[in-house]
Formats: sequence, C-alpha cells, structure tokens
Amino acid sequence: MKNRWGAKALVTLVWCVCIGVLAIPAAAQLIDRSMSPNSLNEGINKSYAEQAGAGRGDALTPNSSAYVIGRDPFRAIRRGRQLFQRKFALAQGLGPRHLDGVGDINVELALGAGLSDSCAACHGRPRGGAGFGGDVVTRPDSRDAPHLYGLGLKEMLADEMTAELRAIRAAAVAEAAKSGQMVTRSLEAKGISFGSIKAAPDGAVDTTAVDGVDPDLRVRPFFAHGGTISIREFVIGALNNEMGMQAFDPDLRAAGAGATVTTAGGLVLDGSKDAVEFLEVTSATDDPDLDGRVNEVPESIVDFFEFYLLNYFKPAVYQQTPETAQGLKAFRKAGCTTCHVPDLTIDRDRRVADVETVYDPVRGGFNNLFSTATGLFHQVDDGSGQPALKVPNYGSFVVRNLFTDFKRHDLGPSFYERNYGGTTQTEFLTTPLWGVGSTGPYGHDGRSINLREVILRHGGEAQASRDAFDRLPKGKQAAIVAFLNSLVLFPPDDTASNLDAGDRAAAGYPQVAHGSIKLTVLFNDPNDRE
Repeated sequence: MKNRWGAKALVTLVWCVCIGVLAIPAAAQLIDRSMSPNSLNEGINKSYAEQAGAGRGDALTPNSSAYVIGRDPFRAIRRGRQLFQRKFALAQGLGPRHLDGVGDINVELALGAGLSDSCAACHGRPRGGAGFGGDVVTRPDSRDAPHLYGLGLKEMLADEMTAELRAIRAAAVAEAAKSGQMVTRSLEAKGISFGSIKAAPDGAVDTTAVDGVDPDLRVRPFFAHGGTISIREFVIGALNNEMGMQAFDPDLRAAGAGATVTTAGGLVLDGSKDAVEFLEVTSATDDPDLDGRVNEVPESIVDFFEFYLLNYFKPAVYQQTPETAQGLKAFRKAGCTTCHVPDLTIDRDRRVADVETVYDPVRGGFNNLFSTATGLFHQVDDGSGQPALKVPNYGSFVVRNLFTDFKRHDLGPSFYERNYGGTTQTEFLTTPLWGVGSTGPYGHDGRSINLREVILRHGGEAQASRDAFDRLPKGKQAAIVAFLNSLVLFPPDDTASNLDAGDRAAAGYPQVAHGSIKLTVLFNDPNDRE
C-alpha cells in the first residue's frame, strides 16, 4: 500500500504508539553515551560498533545497512543523522589530518581542509541540522562550508539533467551516422539551456558550444565549482580530508574501475561514462594513514550517511507578506531567475519521505515554523517473515524555491578565486538560494557581509541583472532582500511537526516540549532508540 501521511494520521500515531519516547531533545554535535555517560542520558544511544551493525549484508541480514534501509528506513535516516552529529574519537580512527598537513597543496587541496571530530563541526548551524558554519583553506582566500539541506534533491536533479543531455548527444550521433551529415542539436535539460553540440558522421562530437557544464555533459552539483557527482563521494572525501578517517568502499572502487554500481541511496554510478572519485584503500584491513586503525569507516556506515543525506529535509519558507511577494516579482523582473531558476521537477524521486516546513505561528511553537512529513513509499511483503520492505514510490516531485540552474557561470572578477598553484577559478555553480536568509556572510568565500552586497558583487554574465537591481528604488531593493531573507534553514530538533507537535504549556518549555521532527515514532520499534 502507498503512504502519503496526513498530519492527523501522524499525530495520532505519535500519541498511540510511543507517547513519551520523543521527549528528550537532541543537539548539534553529539557525544556517545557509551563513552561519555551523563546524568541526563543525553547523546547517541548506540556505540559506533552498534551503528555499523552487521555490515552491508542484504535485506535478509538483520541490522545490516541493506536490511535497515530496506525495512526500517526512518531508523536508517536517524542513524545517519546520529553519525553526522557524532564526535569521533581517536580509537575510532579520527586523524591524523590529510598527510598530517605536509605536502604540495598545489595538487593536494585537502591539506587545507583541517581536522574536525564531527561533520557538524563544519555543518552545524542551525543546531542539530546538516547546516553551514565551517571554513577551510583549500584555496588561499578560503571557502565556506555550505549547508546540506535538500542535498538528495540536488543529486537527483543533477543526475536526471545529465541523462537528458547525454540522450540528446546520443540521438545526434545516431542521426549523423545515419544521414552522413553533420547534425547540430541544442542541449536542454529540465528547460535549462546548456548550449549546443555538433555530431559528425564518424561519431566525433564538437562540444565547443557547450555552456555551463563540462564536455562530458555530467552535471556535478556539489562544491562551489561543481566538482563531485554523488553524495557518496562527498561523504567519503569529507571523512578522509576533514577527519582523517578512511573508508574502504567497494561501490566507488568498482565504479572507479569502470563498472556500473547502484549505491545504497539508489544512484547508478557508471564508471564507463564518468570519472568516479575513490580513496586508495585496497581492503577493509588497509591502514593508509598508518594510525594503527583499520576499517575506520565500514561500508554500512557510509550507506547510512548516504541514505540520511539523500532524504535530508529541504529548507523552509518563512512568513510571506505583500513585501516578500513584491520582492519575488522584482527579483524575476530584474532577470535574476534566468540563472536562479525557482522550481525544477524530479522525474523519479528516490526518497522515502518529504518534509515541508513553513511559517505557522499557531502550530509553530518555538520558532514559528511547522514541518509536515509526507510518506513517499509503499510496503511490500516479500514473504520472508521479516518486517515489510518499504520501497520508494519513485514518483515525480516538484522542487520549489530552489533557485538554481546547476550551471557554471562567470560572475566577473569580484567572484574570482585564487588557487595555490597560481591559476584562477573564474566559473562557479549558480548557488541555490533556498536557505539563503540564514547563511550570511555570503559568497563561496564568505566575503560579502549581507545580501545586498553579494547581489552588487555580481558581474560578468550577471552584470545586466546586477545593474537592474542597482537601478531599482530602495523600496524594491529592500523587498527583494526581504524575500530572500524568507528562504531559511531551521533546527529540526526545535521545529514542531506532525511527528511531534510540542506543547507550549508544558513545564520546562522551551527547553523541552518545543516540538521537533522526530523520526523515532516511525521506527519499526520506537522503543529501540538510536
């Protein structure tokens, strides 16, 4: 049966199934209770070994990542979240930093990444979320760590856009071979133009007119310059570069060697078409950083990280007023939405749920935001005697208020970035604007102090839109800024929802009973806390 939960159904489930289970709040960066016991019993309930469980296994191996993701997906998401917030220890493989900080940073950019003990050290604001807040010197002028809200939606959109662009190329090559004539085709994916290609009868493709993407037509949605394909690569790279923890990952190694694999999050990586990033870790017993710890990040741990970020909540929309409506209208009229495209549609959504978060002063509780979770899965009884499989519906989904085109653009010298080797990065991905009201200072380098300044910093391909903004009356400029400020991030542990509505009248509010997006109620066994 398909599941599209309503608020009433979920609130009923909370009260009937596990009232009281969700009363304890969580926080950004979490201690491991098995390592750091405390009077409040705060922290992660499972040890790192318990989180790794029975390895990857399969859908018939209890407590393996394949089993938990397939049969208890909300536990899998929560486990990934706990791993993201976990403060790792030396005994678990933390450190040393990449090459212990010694090497040629011209080619080893990770030397500037530093050393953290938690993902939340760089992605920890708002609290408890996969947010922003870190800074690395992988370039001389530094880069800010972006928020990761909606990361899975970005991965899916970019992958589908890649498939559309490559299908156009394949059709052009086939037509040229059949006709014996040169064939020119426009490249368009999800309504966005990426220039054009020319295919010759001999199969050669002229990509000189391709715009905003590499000649291989792979849309890379991660990092400011558009450098990585998948969440899985992003996770494994960050664990190594920022924490000194290496993962042996058969998926990326196989894809890196040219094979086709499907990751735990359902992404198909085809190494014959794409260069897939992987670490030089040859087996689970390899110790490349020579710290005496092996299998520091088991593949099951990577699976939970990936599944968590695939399903991670998208940003919220705060109070909409006549001023914000005017601001959006002026934003469009100035031409900003040429690149900051508001909405894009995913054809095949791999998530198991969506969370919509909006301004609601009646139900919003602590921060006047309220989240509504909606299931995007159906249950399948495979006859194994195990809990039913919970399979994504794979339906279409409109991603609203994203504001990006996933293209690289030259925004002029004010955005240019120096590299240690003496070269200059001149093109950057269009930054998605969802969450922008919460993430100042601005720019990939954090050099712009407010939204007006970062808008006026634009040049190059955005010069006309920048000038149109600058010519607007101050009132309309303020309206645009007001609209952008309404695109916010939110702390999941402090945001009331149809999973945990909170209670303003409760003793101790708002330290307790402030409401939250509590996935525990959706576990197969809500009493077994993560």
